[in-house]
Amino acid sequence: MGSKKHLLSKKDYLNVTLRSYILQNGFNYTNYQGTGYANILFPALKKIYKDDSDKLKKTTISNIEFYNVNPQTVPFVSSLQLALLDNGEDVENVRTIKMALMGPLAGIGDALSQFGIAPLLSTIFASMAMSGVSVAPLLFLFSIVGINLIVKLFLGWLGFKMGTDAIEMISSQISKISRAANIVGVTVISGLAVKFVKANLAIEYSTMIDGEEQIVALQEVFDQILPNILPAGVTLLCFYLIQKKGWNVYKVLALLIILGIALSYLGILQ
Repeated sequence: MGSKKHLLSKKDYLNVTLRSYILQNGFNYTNYQGTGYANILFPALKKIYKDDSDKLKKTTISNIEFYNVNPQTVPFVSSLQLALLDNGEDVENVRTIKMALMGPLAGIGDALSQFGIAPLLSTIFASMAMSGVSVAPLLFLFSIVGINLIVKLFLGWLGFKMGTDAIEMISSQISKISRAANIVGVTVISGLAVKFVKANLAIEYSTMIDGEEQIVALQEVFDQILPNILPAGVTLLCFYLIQKKGWNVYKVLALLIILGIALSYLGILQ
């Protein structure tokens, strides 16, 4: 590993930034934006690995995985990732950094575009339209497209700048950065599992406490010992089936639906 002659030009980074507009074209419920993300990178990857078809194949496949980030912020990720790959950094280490950026940039991008730019412009141009300005809808369209383009170009440039300016530091610390990114990624996934995965036991039993019969919920006992153990177990089961057994998302969803209905019918789950 180390510095080498860079194969990508600023034009290549600009091309990838503009290709982010087709990110959602490959959207599906198996890997979300994964196919589209690999697609926007592919021309640049072909240039980086023009003499190594095996490395091109490995790197492309490594990007056809689950990814879900705001489309306005994806140029930052793609530019930073390409700058590192163009410098010869390890594909897996760069992938870890890319995955760690997904959660924060998704939140920042959603807040900026959906709760910032869009409502602000809607308020301005809706008021103009109500005042009789007939071209207000067109002005709104041009404004939001133009501002989002500026955001994409700026973030693409920022990712390129950070990637190229910090190459020497990142190269010497890539393993530590990759490990830190892994920790961030696991923390985010753990938080999501606790918040969105719902699995509660419905089993109850009676016991005598101080001479009185009381009903004890097994879920409450588990919560006192290790909170959220069932959501964690369901998440680990899904990970095992997908990662180790090669199941796709649809098979996992079918299994969860069947188990949910069956266990609820038997009175095991709420």
